[in-house]
Amino acid sequence: MFLNSCKENGEPAADKVNDIRGTWKLISGKIIDKNSGKTSSYPMNFEMIKIINDTHFAFLKHSKNLKDSLGFDAGGGSYTLNGQVYTEHLQYYKNKNWEGQKFAFKISVSNDTFTQTGVEKVEKEGVDRVIIEKYIKEIK
Repeated sequence: MFLNSCKENGEPAADKVNDIRGTWKLISGKIIDKNSGKTSSYPMNFEMIKIINDTHFAFLKHSKNLKDSLGFDAGGGSYTLNGQVYTEHLQYYKNKNWEGQKFAFKISVSNDTFTQTGVEKVEKEGVDRVIIEKYIKEIK
């Protein structure tokens, strides 16, 4: 009974293991094209954050090149989290072929680092790839 009373804010301790809520800054990414088998790292000529609250996620991405006003991208939607499986339900995106898609990722959270690995498959775009993204928590 004493152990049950030691929960912070009424949340079970297990919920803290994969607490993905917050603002995360992308620090690296890798793509493995399932058709060609080719692996490439993100060029990182952009900055990207992912914001996750209790029910929704959003990402904002822009070019590091100050003269590149077209280098902006954003999207978002709802998500589900079931243990280590984080599934994004993309509801808002500039390319309508991506909207309505679900993307499932295996995740891990260790201290201030969030890693997601999963498949992005959008048949209308010919996209079928594994992505591995690593983020650090933005604390300001």
